[in-house]
Amino acid sequence: MVTTVTVADGRVVAYEQVGDPAGLPVFVLHGTPGSRLGGLQQMSSRVVEAGLRVISYDRPGYGRSTRHRGRVVVDCVGDVAAIADRLALERFAVAGGSGGGAHALAVGRCLPERVTRVLCNVGGAPFDAPDLDWFAGMDPSNVREFGWALESEEILARELARESEDVLTRLAEGDPTAILNDVELASADRDALRDHRLRRGLTASLREALREGIWGWVDDDLAFIRPWGFDVEELEVPVEIRYGAGDVLVPAAHGAWLAAHIPDAIVTVNHGAGHLITPDQYLDQLRALATA
Repeated sequence: MVTTVTVADGRVVAYEQVGDPAGLPVFVLHGTPGSRLGGLQQMSSRVVEAGLRVISYDRPGYGRSTRHRGRVVVDCVGDVAAIADRLALERFAVAGGSGGGAHALAVGRCLPERVTRVLCNVGGAPFDAPDLDWFAGMDPSNVREFGWALESEEILARELARESEDVLTRLAEGDPTAILNDVELASADRDALRDHRLRRGLTASLREALREGIWGWVDDDLAFIRPWGFDVEELEVPVEIRYGAGDVLVPAAHGAWLAAHIPDAIVTVNHGAGHLITPDQYLDQLRALATA
């Protein structure tokens, strides 16, 4: 069930919980575009069996959360802290996938007294990362999207409004992979998309993400090409970096860069994988994260 909290600047942030209310708490930060409806809601009984209490929320501009225009990655920390305060959570783990990866790292960097461990799964590196060709190995669709962001917010908003309309139309026609149709996915990703729970989760998440428009998507893209507002080399909590060698949405070089620059990071390279994993695989990762 969706719940809201009003944060310090007056915005409303929407969040949900699934699993055991007495379980080990884990914040799950969604990708781009995405929402709090990331897929584990479909397997709540298994989340309970895993002994987990999973909290997810809509980043500003997505779903039912108020837009925060001009936000940078580190701004997510206040929203996560406000939810944790509402839920009286003193300690918790944080996991972020894809566009949620950078945000999970921000929470770990800025709340070391509360975060037990961070999982960054197929997350990107900072746009200004030294010694990294940020676009190398990236699918042309993503290169084009970030090119719009580099031109201007106006151009990005115009193009994402067009793409959003197409995605929502395809979803209505029963195509849950609408946002990935123009991407040359790795074979492992095509295999993962055969999982019916992943397909249902993508559909629910995208519909909710775009329910009030494209501004969460716009602001995410802009945040990724701006300075993040923190230094990953200053992370003090345990961090696990996972990435797929065949990923064309967030190329493997991004994961390798993060692994090399985050102190004592635990690194898992999935040589036969791309960008996507099934809900069962993600639940296994969250269980390992929370119990480590």
